[in-house]
Amino acid sequence: MPSLESLGWTPYFEQQLDRVRDRELSPARVVEEQRGSYRIVGEKGRHYAELVGRLRHDAADAGAALPCVGDWVLASLSHDSATGADPGDARARAGVSLVHRVLERRTKFSRQAAGERTTEQVVAANVDTVFLVQSLNRDLNLRRLERYLALLWESGAEPVVVLSKADLCADREPLVAAVERAARGVPVHVTSAFAPGGLEPLQPYLQPGRTVALVGSSGVGKSTIVNRLAGEELMEVRDIRDDGRGRHTTSARHLVMLPDGGMLLDTPGMRTVLLWEGEEGVGQVFEEIGALVQSCRFRDCTHDTEPGCAVREALESGTLDPARFRSFQKLEREVRHQARKTDIKLRQAEQRRWKRITMEYRRRPDKRTI
Repeated sequence: MPSLESLGWTPYFEQQLDRVRDRELSPARVVEEQRGSYRIVGEKGRHYAELVGRLRHDAADAGAALPCVGDWVLASLSHDSATGADPGDARARAGVSLVHRVLERRTKFSRQAAGERTTEQVVAANVDTVFLVQSLNRDLNLRRLERYLALLWESGAEPVVVLSKADLCADREPLVAAVERAARGVPVHVTSAFAPGGLEPLQPYLQPGRTVALVGSSGVGKSTIVNRLAGEELMEVRDIRDDGRGRHTTSARHLVMLPDGGMLLDTPGMRTVLLWEGEEGVGQVFEEIGALVQSCRFRDCTHDTEPGCAVREALESGTLDPARFRSFQKLEREVRHQARKTDIKLRQAEQRRWKRITMEYRRRPDKRTI
């Protein structure tokens, strides 16, 4: 049976326990989620689990956090739920374990959920490092890489860029150099899941008790990397399409225990990467642009025609890539828009601003009616 420490248990989670209230409950980590049912693992092995009614009710009424893969929970364990029976089987469900509490997360990688509703989707919880996997084939996109990094810097985990499929790229040096410029301050590793020693650069991150999540688009090789590091075919893999774009193979998140210690959290490929709380992340990704903005003569500089604009000077001199600056502006607009939707005070301030603009417009002499 694994120890809690080998699963990533630290004093951060220990101090959240109430020795009186939680004395009948056991800590366990969520390793898989499937339509409201969970598979958890602790010192007493693996168990199928569901949420107690109170936890579901609180989540529906007050927006309390529901467990996701990587979370630590407190559960009442049933011996019958550790038999490995199918969770859809009535006999297994009769002895299912119950999750009573979700412990506060140390780190979380979130994005805005796809769709019209403004809700947060936690992709991975309590991870130490996030491998942002980008393939060195035709699918490499620097703007998408910047968007991912903005989210990763917000997560609290260490971001690492993993460039996969190096064996399929004949001239990779220019691509690697471009990625290093876009991912300033982030380690960049070139890998191959099939070349001898092609995954060795990743080994220092895969230490006992440490959790690494893999994120990226479909077809970049995340599942193949997991299979190679685990030493067995745990994840289904499929060939990429003829146009070089990936196919979705991973449909759910899984936390995989590695033979030499450490854990890998594989995630489905994302069709859309929508920012959730990205202000600090955008500032970290585009740190050099932020420094230029601070050097502008005017605090409210729009970087258009104002005199003394350090950003315009850098663009004209060629020291700032116009495409990178446009990416910065786009992500900044998204962050402000997201903040207005989620922060009622900001939304009210924006409404007051537009009301004032409208009133001033109506007061103009050429707009007055006789």
